[in-house]
Amino acid sequence: METLTPRGRAVRLGATALGLALLLAGTLWGVDDHFPFGPFRMYSTSEPPNAPAPDTRVEGVDRTGAVIALGQDATGIRRAEIEGQQDRYTADPTLLRQVADAYAERHPGAPELVEVRIVIRWYGIHQGRPTGRWTDETTVRWQEAR
Repeated sequence: METLTPRGRAVRLGATALGLALLLAGTLWGVDDHFPFGPFRMYSTSEPPNAPAPDTRVEGVDRTGAVIALGQDATGIRRAEIEGQQDRYTADPTLLRQVADAYAERHPGAPELVEVRIVIRWYGIHQGRPTGRWTDETTVRWQEAR
């Protein structure tokens, strides 16, 4: 078994000190995007016990009027990607056309989508328990120009 040279020991101590400094800085000033050196608040905080719980989904409407769930299997786009870009979709709903295009690529024989919308289902919560009630809120909508 070989022992570390003084230089090897110094390099390891320096790397450890740098890692600890990044963790401390991330804890004090970081945001979730700085993970793994940021605090990752999504797991360290909670909503009030009576706050509704959101569940985001993407829906499409085809030429026949049928509503189609546009999840990852239908489009290849993960829900987290949609949620992470939701502010961009709100600012420019025409970006949802990309979701319709992704659906068309995976379903070439299906009727064309004429509408794509981001819908949040707000589940009722009372004292930390589901109430069984919910409401849907369409937050962004793209419709094909007619």
